[in-house]
This record gives sequence, structure tokens and C-alpha cells, in this order.
Amino acid sequence: MALNTSLDAHIPEGPLQQKWTQYRSTLPLVSPNNKRRIDVIVVGTGLAGASAAASLSELGYNVKAFCYQDSPRRAHSIAAQGGINAAKNYQNDGDSTYRLFYDTIKGGDYRSREANVYRLAEVSAAIIDQCVAQGVPFAREYGGLLANRSFGGVQVKRTFYARGQTGQQLLLGAYQALSKEIAGGGVKMYNRHEMLDVVLIDGVARGIIARDLVTGEIQRHGAHAVVLATGGYGNVFYLSTNAMGCNVTAAWKAFKRGAYFGNPCFTQIHPTCMPVKGEHQSKLTLMSESLRNDGRVWVPKTVEDAKAIVAGSIKAEELPEERRDYYLERMYPAFGNLVPRDVASRAAKLVCDEGRGVNESSQAVFLDFATAIQRDGEDAIRARYGNLFDMYERINATNPYKSPMKIYPAVHYTMGGLWVDYNLMTTVPGLFAIGEANFSDHGANRLGASALMQGLADGYFVLPYTIGTFLSGEIRTPRIDTNHAAFGEVEAQVKGRIDKFFSVGGNQSVESLHRKLGKIMWEYCGMARNAEGLQKAIGLIADLKEEFWNDVYVPGKAGDFNPELEKAGRVADFIELGDLMVRDALNRNESCGGHFREEYQQDGEALRDDNGYSYVAAWAFAGESQAPELNKENLVFEYEKPKTRSYA
Repeated sequence: MALNTSLDAHIPEGPLQQKWTQYRSTLPLVSPNNKRRIDVIVVGTGLAGASAAASLSELGYNVKAFCYQDSPRRAHSIAAQGGINAAKNYQNDGDSTYRLFYDTIKGGDYRSREANVYRLAEVSAAIIDQCVAQGVPFAREYGGLLANRSFGGVQVKRTFYARGQTGQQLLLGAYQALSKEIAGGGVKMYNRHEMLDVVLIDGVARGIIARDLVTGEIQRHGAHAVVLATGGYGNVFYLSTNAMGCNVTAAWKAFKRGAYFGNPCFTQIHPTCMPVKGEHQSKLTLMSESLRNDGRVWVPKTVEDAKAIVAGSIKAEELPEERRDYYLERMYPAFGNLVPRDVASRAAKLVCDEGRGVNESSQAVFLDFATAIQRDGEDAIRARYGNLFDMYERINATNPYKSPMKIYPAVHYTMGGLWVDYNLMTTVPGLFAIGEANFSDHGANRLGASALMQGLADGYFVLPYTIGTFLSGEIRTPRIDTNHAAFGEVEAQVKGRIDKFFSVGGNQSVESLHRKLGKIMWEYCGMARNAEGLQKAIGLIADLKEEFWNDVYVPGKAGDFNPELEKAGRVADFIELGDLMVRDALNRNESCGGHFREEYQQDGEALRDDNGYSYVAAWAFAGESQAPELNKENLVFEYEKPKTRSYA
């Protein structure tokens, strides 16, 4: 495993508070008449991709946008519920750009890049103005001002929201901006198309190979630059809160073409999800973190009471207060139920491991709104969370206004992703990654309501500037000719892989093999990890990869609409990604954020090693039969020196 410590993130000089403003003002520009001659491909049309495609088109570039859904409106950004952060200080409660920066650095357990995080905090306020101008129906106070609520890891109210549908409303805003550009001819939209590989010419990203998911046609698409906005890879665990179509294929193909993969083991476990119900469940349902503003998390103080509740001999709402353990309030009094996600998740696992879980599998805790309803009234709680409560009741046949919700941690977001520099460009020239597809802003743990913030920040306010640094050198480059030999070579490789799926002719479905991978990942690289388990997982994944390529069964034909073929490609990539994640987790001999190594803890809390691991682990593909190579971007903290992360 070779080591390279020379990774340059191209962070601009100057004071932290002035880096972005000064840099943005000195970037190379592309003149309007030259922009008309430049083509950009955007893969993915969630918040990051839709906002980027619309913004680049408005600037004058020719944009091709791709999504595998039947409409950009179905991107997984729609599933975000609780809100979007912005440092506007509407509540006059002490918030500021610097405080949002500090909370994000601290929440990420000091494993993120200072310059990127400050830029994110700096542009956050403009996002809200942009979305209000688009007509996004944010909640408002009685006097008409935008309302705010709190999320985990902060002590101010900075989260803007639209009930429990914030992601949906924001996506509709970005979609209408995208639709305007489609109608104007600046964006050519390719629905139901999946990127299967990226094409490099002389080491520069010059296009993609895509498959029309309806007809099965393999297509070549050329451009002067390629932007990946394809989301995260939580479905490597099989069970997650992600939509079932979410995958890593675009990012993984970029990795195998030379783009480094940053911190792949940094996976977020969300503490507020509906518990697993059965062996053949296909996904998990998220309950918004915003619920922890008013809901109190608890379990019985004794195993006996927990067993009685599970057996039905006593109802949860009947258990006296003195026999309840509001464990987050007890363990972290300064933040209480609003501790960060990684902290809340580990605490839930701890009390359930003690036998105090409140469902049949002993893997659930209560989220109780009785106190809030008594204080504010049921109508007030219904106005804040009504659609979430309705969703819970439809799935669980339990009225959360009368009885506590049952929740448990589940895989949600991935902080790892393609390594990018300050310009959001990967190690492949001309290939950019934005939103959850990159690693850049959240360190080892993402604070709630920051995913929507990063996606829109990258798409609306960062990439439209920084991509010009690269494209300013492309004005003499003619339109990319898809008859170039490089396109033919990559297309042949894509078709060969598809043929290989059908040639196996095995006995196992793609779904069953994906489920096996998920069990390995959750058992050995989930909420808790240790060296012995990770080493075992490497062998198990290698065996599973061999089993996949010797016994998978893919029905149908390549030239047809074939969802099983789509899944086969995605699961094959997940298996390879799983190996990289496990190796990354094994390499990082510390605990930080969502990466909890059981050997490195102090009083149950994560124990970082700042001397040994204050770096971004950027992995390079070294060949199909070779171990990946580790590169490092050393993290420098000038403004917030790493310290023990305390929420007590």
C-alpha cells in the first residue's frame, strides 16, 4: 500500500473569512460568446445536479443533464425532511457564519477541511434568499418572518423548513429553474439514462457512456467537462434510508478511471429511523431529526420493564416517569436530545445492548411527544410535524399523538465520496463532483440539515465559479468528437461487462447477493467496528465477489428495459466499494464521528488520534487484482484547533 502525502487541495491564500471572496474575484473567466461553444455534462439531477445544470445553463454553457429516474422530480433529495441550515441569525440567538463553521467542524469531529467548511457557512444565507425567490414555501412565524428550528449538534435555531417536506419543496424550486433552462434550450435533459462509465482523452474527462434504461441502447456523450452529482452510497449496506435506486456506480467508475476516493468508511448512522421489521425488508424509513426538537428519547430504566413493554403487559405511556431513563438528557445535559447523530446513535445502541430495547429484537427506543403536547397542545405539534406523524401511523398502525414512536439508528448519509480540491474538481482534470458525491464538507459526521445546504451551495454558488478555472483553458478545444477511439474503447468495455452478467447464468438473484453484502457491511463495518471483524470482512467480501461472478442470475436481455440488469451493475460496484470501505476503516486506527473503532474509545466516547490520523484518506485504484493505494491530504487547523468533542 503505497503512501503519497503530496495531495494539494489548492486552497487559496489569505484569512479564512476572506479566502472565498478574494478567490472568487480573481478566478479566470470564460466570456459569454465562448461559453456558447463549451459543453458540460451533469450526471444526477437532485438538489446539487439540478441547481448546477440550471446555473451553468443560465451562464451560457451548453448542458446535458442525466438522471436514471423518469423525472428529476424523483431524485432522492425529495426524501429530506427536516430542513436546511443557514447562518442568518433570524432568531437573534447568537448565530453567525463563524458559529455555523465551528459547529460543522466540531460536528465532523475535526476531520474536514477548514476552507471548504467556512465557504459553505458563508454562502448558506444566500441559499435561503435564492429559494424564497423561487417560491419555496418555508414555514413562517405569525408575523411573516421565516421560522427556524434546531437540529442536533447546535445550540441555536438556524434550520429553515417546510414542515417535514423540506427536501421536496427545495427540489421543486431547483426543478423549476432546471425546467426553465430545458425549455430555453440551454439544457438537454436525458431522463431514464444511467451513466455506466466516464471517458478520458489524454487524461482529461471528455464524456460518458450511458445506457437508455427504456430501450437498452448504449450511447456516447461528449463534453468539455463532466460533473457528477450522483449522491451517496449508503445502499452498500442494503438496508438504509436511501431510495432503492441510489447507487455508487458513477462515482465508482470515476474512481477506476483515476479519481481518488476520500474517506470511504465515513458513514452516517441516523438515530431517528423506524426499526427493522423483518428479514426481507428492502429499505428503512427515516423519521426526521427535527422530531428531536420536541420529542424526548427514552428507554425503561430496567430490563424487566423493557420486557414487560415488549410483552404488552404494560403500555409505554403508562410507565411512571421515575422508571424511565431519558438517557440523552442524562448523558449530555448541555444538548440533551439534540446531540449530533453519531452520538445519539451510539447511545441508542448502548442502552439496547444492555437489554433495554423496546421491541421484539431489543433494537428500538422511544421518541415521546407527551411532554410537548402537554406544553404546547396537540394542534401545535400537528402543525410542526403532522405529515411525519401521519407517515409513522400508516406504517406502524400506532398513533404517535397518543403513544411514543419507536425508533432505532439506520444507515443514512455518507460523508465519504470522491476526493475534490477547493474547486470541486477530482484528481481527473475536467471531472467534478458535487453534493453527497464528494467528501469535502462534513468530515467524519454530518450535522442534520446540512446535506441540503451543501447540495445547493455547490450547485448554485460554488461550482458555477470554480468550473470556470478549468473551462477557461478549453475555449480553443473543439466540440468533443464521440467517434474518438477512446469512446469506442470504453463503450466496448461497458458492453463486455453487460454481456458478462448474462453469461454467468447462475442460480442466485442480484437481490439475494446484495442482501448478503449488506449483512457483512452492517455486522463488521456498521455502527461499531474492530480490527478482527474488519479483517474478517475483507475475506468475506472477496468470497462474495467470487460467488457473485460465478452464481448470479440476470434474466432478460441487454437491449430491453431490464431493471435486474441495472441492479446487477450497481451491486457489482457495491461489492468492490465494500472492500475499499473496510480497508479504509481498518487503516484508521482511531474513532471519530461515524467511524467508531471499539478499540479506541474513552468512557464510551470516540477517541481520536490527531497526531496519527488528521488527514483525508484519498484512495487510488491500482488495478483489478491490486490493493488500493492510500494517498493523504493533511488537514491543517488554523482557526479551530482540534479538541475533545463534548456535548455534556
